[in-house]
Amino acid sequence: MTVLEQPGRAYHPAPPPAWKPRTDAAPLLPDPEPHRVLGTAAAEKTEAGLLRELYGALVTGRRYNEQATTLTKQGRLAVYPSTTGQEACQVAAARALRPQDWLFPSYRDTLAVVARGVDPVQALTLLRGDWHTGYDPAEHRIAPLCTPLATQLPHAVGLARAARLKGDDVVALAMVGDGGTSEGDFHEALNFAAVWRAPVVFLVQNNGYAISVPLAKQTAAPSLAHKAVGYGMPGRLVDGNDVVALHDVLTEAVERARGGGGPTLVEAVTYRMDAHTNADDATRYRTDSEIEPWRAHDPVALLEHELTGRGLLDEAGAAAARAAAEELAADMRERLHADAELDPVDLFTHVYAEPTQQLRAQESLLRAELEAELQAEPQTGGEYR
Repeated sequence: MTVLEQPGRAYHPAPPPAWKPRTDAAPLLPDPEPHRVLGTAAAEKTEAGLLRELYGALVTGRRYNEQATTLTKQGRLAVYPSTTGQEACQVAAARALRPQDWLFPSYRDTLAVVARGVDPVQALTLLRGDWHTGYDPAEHRIAPLCTPLATQLPHAVGLARAARLKGDDVVALAMVGDGGTSEGDFHEALNFAAVWRAPVVFLVQNNGYAISVPLAKQTAAPSLAHKAVGYGMPGRLVDGNDVVALHDVLTEAVERARGGGGPTLVEAVTYRMDAHTNADDATRYRTDSEIEPWRAHDPVALLEHELTGRGLLDEAGAAAARAAAEELAADMRERLHADAELDPVDLFTHVYAEPTQQLRAQESLLRAELEAELQAEPQTGGEYR
């Protein structure tokens, strides 16, 4: 007879062991204030050569943004989401990676794509409305620009997980805006990355707005970096206009992931100086008085002040950086002002690895129509464009 079957005996199971968290949350919590380097004693420990390189990249990035915005106004780009004021995030993200690593950008991150080595015209091809991605993702180790919010994040986790299973020395860095953190893909990506300890770094550029929606209407969390704790990964909070602080934090997170330490969520606190895109009227939801304090915290000016204060940059050096930036802008103007040479048959290229019967029939029909127009040209004086 068991204890349960004995008359008059109450069943008192042994108490379960006390529940304890599987992970100590304290090391995962971000600092109370964004991490900064420029303007502090820590800045003097940064190599002069790195500071000059970062400065040149920021100056070029600012000119790139200005030129792309102008080209949009001239109708040479269909749309351009500017990163003016966010150049530090873009430059630091590209420079934190090794050649074998992968970058997963959002639609706003064309400057990061350029900073990683892609031709500026190729980086802007998608925003011109021409020819797919514009660059070869496999060649540059950069995923296509992603317009749907946050859908690139699970892709980054999948690639990083696959690389780790294959034994490849690869880290993925995925970029997203504060608005993207409200999407389900963001949460799913962080959860999978933490469970798998995938070698991936998430960079959230908190630029204040998801189009017209301010951050306060998206989340009640103390910071976006705090969201990392719920998934079991460290959260880092960094001044998104301090390119040296970003470079340090992202490099550390990338190498931590490479060494098997798992993912990190980095929140860069920055500001979107321009409108969401050329189609947006930012004056409807924010005032000039809100923008002005951020102009005083400009990423280019912050680094320039550090360099000149330490005697590492003179007017000749600044002029050389501006000249290199202007050379890039001039090349962008010349090549993007040229009309694209389009082949209508390209409509059927790269749709499927093996074209379907329907696509082959449609392509044959189009070729026949084009041939008929060419044969008719001498008689009508028409010209096929």
